[in-house]
Amino acid sequence: MADWTEIKITVPADDVDKAGDIAQMVVPYGIYIEDYRTLEQEAWEIANIDLIDEDLLAKDRSKGIVHIYISPEENPHEAALFLSERYTAENIQHEIDENLCKNADWENNWKKYFKPMPVGERLLIHPVWEDEYEANGRAVIHLEPGLAFGSGTHDTTRLCLETIEKYAKPGTSMLDVGCGSGILSVSGLLLGCDSAVGVDIDPLAVKTAQENGVKNGFTEPQYKVLQGSLTDKVTGKYDIVAANIVADIVIMLCKDVKAFMNEGAVFITSGIIEPREQDVLDAFEANGIEVIERHESAGWLCFEAKVK
Repeated sequence: MADWTEIKITVPADDVDKAGDIAQMVVPYGIYIEDYRTLEQEAWEIANIDLIDEDLLAKDRSKGIVHIYISPEENPHEAALFLSERYTAENIQHEIDENLCKNADWENNWKKYFKPMPVGERLLIHPVWEDEYEANGRAVIHLEPGLAFGSGTHDTTRLCLETIEKYAKPGTSMLDVGCGSGILSVSGLLLGCDSAVGVDIDPLAVKTAQENGVKNGFTEPQYKVLQGSLTDKVTGKYDIVAANIVADIVIMLCKDVKAFMNEGAVFITSGIIEPREQDVLDAFEANGIEVIERHESAGWLCFEAKVK
């Protein structure tokens, strides 16, 4: 049996409960939390003892540690990156230790479980290391996620792809904000869009998205990838604007996204956990954006929206 991957996330002690809740949403199995703030009190209440191991007493009370365990068919780095994005959005300082797997090559072990995967009605995700696949009439995206988020296996990405499929057609253009591996924008092109622009703040993601564009036959000017924060480097208007990011960033994006939308354009947002739904809906309302459809999978939400 293949080994699972342990990932250790260290956060300020006062944030450990919130950090654990977020981790539980992403990884609903294999999680435990180290929190030593009330060690003596709990030892007395549970066991009526005040003699505690010296190693425990020496633990840093200012920090809490969330341990999560990733099954071998998942991508550990993608899970860690996903959590890091959400902790950053919640202003939780964090350190993620990704070097706890028994397998020395854990960054690649997950690949043997990532097989060609149909998404929606018209798309097939083909990992480039898999030689055999049957397209069966679907558009095929040849994908190497690398160390950027976006393999298509996460619920948020699948929800976005299924929604993009409804709108991608000849004559349309697409903007992919926080593009990661480029999976959304490259898929948009394969599904019919004439042109697409991806943007990400992470230079590694920009490089990965560009490479995935080339793998699928798309280069500038048809497919352009920019390095920038949200829309600060973006120009022009688009028929599809997609953002598979976190609730707080979606809320920020709402303030100026209309400036980049053609008349009748769709705004597709995902990466939103259910407890943040109302916050996002309030931001839509405050900025004149109306939800057309709501999609849900495993506690994650995706909205189709248009300007009122």
